[in-house]
Amino acid sequence: MRTIVLGLGNELLGDEGVGVHAARLLQREKLPENTRVLEVGTAILDALQDLEGAERIIVVDAMKAGDPPGTVYKIPLDCCQGSTCIASMHGFDIFRVMALTALGTTPPVTVFGVEPAQIDWSMELSPAVSQAMPLLLEAVRKEF
Repeated sequence: MRTIVLGLGNELLGDEGVGVHAARLLQREKLPENTRVLEVGTAILDALQDLEGAERIIVVDAMKAGDPPGTVYKIPLDCCQGSTCIASMHGFDIFRVMALTALGTTPPVTVFGVEPAQIDWSMELSPAVSQAMPLLLEAVRKEF
């Protein structure tokens, strides 16, 4: 099964970049055959071609759901809510990009989110999100 892992987020905004940080760590590991990890950041349209060949997609991103910072969530994409407006090309979210693919059917998409502690100008993750990183990576690995 061809699996694509997308590390999403803006690494200039602290915990908003958790998906990018996770992707970088996963890329250093020996991955199962047919698994590719992409550090997408905010340029999700760049992943369009890779998504078209995917049989399974795993998304890693920050997710505000109201639990304590560092909480790791695992939910199907259809339980997530996308943005209602596109302010720029960076405004394309996973929902809009999936709609642009040439897929006849959408492959299963699992989202791993981490509750942020701070979204502000910083290239560093907060202590709570940094401490959650091993749990996040292990949860993603289990999906392989």
